[in-house]
Amino acid sequence: MITRVSMAVMLATLALGGTLYAQQPIKRTPLQKFDVPGTSYETVIGLAEIAANVSVGRHTHPGPESGSLLEGEFTLLVEGQPPLLVKAGDSYRRGREGQAAGLAGAVNPKP
Repeated sequence: MITRVSMAVMLATLALGGTLYAQQPIKRTPLQKFDVPGTSYETVIGLAEIAANVSVGRHTHPGPESGSLLEGEFTLLVEGQPPLLVKAGDSYRRGREGQAAGLAGAVNPKP
């Protein structure tokens, strides 16, 4: 059985957009996408399923990012900040500062 870390992610990005993660094995499911009125931002809501022990490479977003972890553990690495361990049920947010990366922790399979 393959175990996965599931994360619901909401991103506010510039209308120009940008790539999220170019690394596999990450499964992304877009849920909604809409403009933020009065700004040049759009909100993208999606589900990212990240296999256990996978590193999400360094990347940037053109706007703020937030997310919540549905299961497993994830360490959020933001340039210039201490690592943030996010566990199932936790949420996080970050602005546009610095590059970010992440590491999906080992997940115990469900019985």
